Amino acid sequence: MKTLLVGGTSALGKALYPVIASFSEVVTAGRQNCDIHLDLSDSANTITLPQNIDVVIHTAAHFGGKSDDEIIEAEKVNVLGTLKLCQAAVKAKIKHFIFISSIYSTCNEEHNQYSIYSLSKKHAEELARFYCSSVSIPLTIIQPAPIYGKEDGFKRHHPFLYSMLDKAMAGEDILLYGSHDPLRNYLYIDDLTSIISKVIQNKTEGTYSCTHMHDVSYSQIAKAAYAAFNTNGVVRFLPDQPNIADNIFIKNDSLYKKIGFYPQVSIEEGIRQIAINKKHQ
Repeated sequence: MKTLLVGGTSALGKALYPVIASFSEVVTAGRQNCDIHLDLSDSANTITLPQNIDVVIHTAAHFGGKSDDEIIEAEKVNVLGTLKLCQAAVKAKIKHFIFISSIYSTCNEEHNQYSIYSLSKKHAEELARFYCSSVSIPLTIIQPAPIYGKEDGFKRHHPFLYSMLDKAMAGEDILLYGSHDPLRNYLYIDDLTSIISKVIQNKTEGTYSCTHMHDVSYSQIAKAAYAAFNTNGVVRFLPDQPNIADNIFIKNDSLYKKIGFYPQVSIEEGIRQIAINKKHQ
């Protein structure tokens, strides 16, 4: 088997590479430090992929913003880039196209995470389904919950989570706005890479949400962090400040039933792994 990993230098791509390489030859593609140069923001209308590739895993993404340029770039990379990859997959006779989207693609206009990122991911999913169906390419769309892990690459997407870990490591108190203990849903990177590898090996097709089956509160995360770093500190709520909203999703385990695997890493174990890595840096 030969797999093309698009977005090979992303935090997800770097974590995914050794897992896929355990059963497949892996070729990476991206803007820098990859086997193949591939820039989804390029204005060129076509992309050429190498021959004899069995599976494409599309992990590349633009995370958007609020400026006009950022909105246009998100649509260009996430939507048109995905379409161009699908078209290139037809020419290269790819047998399976796997698109790593986001659970945020399911957000409606009232959701606090509704943004050009979530909207462009939704557009990309719809276009990928439309095109791949029209040309009969097996397609899998995975919508993971926010991903965390021990590599610094995950930090920029979850600054508050990692600031909590930094405070716990220093033995400082963690301050939370409001009096509500907000709920979150996080997926540890090792679980996601295992899920993707099983999707490949089982040739699973379809669109699936991919969340942890258990939500966690910020105070639970803080408790796990203090325990992992063996420090003392407390969570202090600031009731004179506005409450922080929950950020959780409808649970659907249909993917896990098909591949015979559920997320294994609890928030306590995930943070313990991060702590071990920090101690060895």
